[in-house]
Amino acid sequence: MDEGFRHLERLVDELDARGLLARVVRTQSGRTFVRVINPRATSLAENVTCRPQASPAYYWWSWGERMHRADDPAGAATKVARVLAAVSD
Repeated sequence: MDEGFRHLERLVDELDARGLLARVVRTQSGRTFVRVINPRATSLAENVTCRPQASPAYYWWSWGERMHRADDPAGAATKVARVLAAVSD
């Protein structure tokens, strides 16, 4: 299993702990990302990738902006949870 996949799995654990639905998706082309959904507002969703080739590795938002260092999945999950929070959360 590659380093990027392991970073994504750790992010899934942290997102799950925050009450979000998350899973690692691997496409047929081999691209991997985390699909995250707020179960209380399912229209609030995001795909997060990881680029482990850089040092340090980073998580990236779906729109191509660097989000957070991959060695801190808890910090990254906090950012994702904030972005996907419903107004009533």
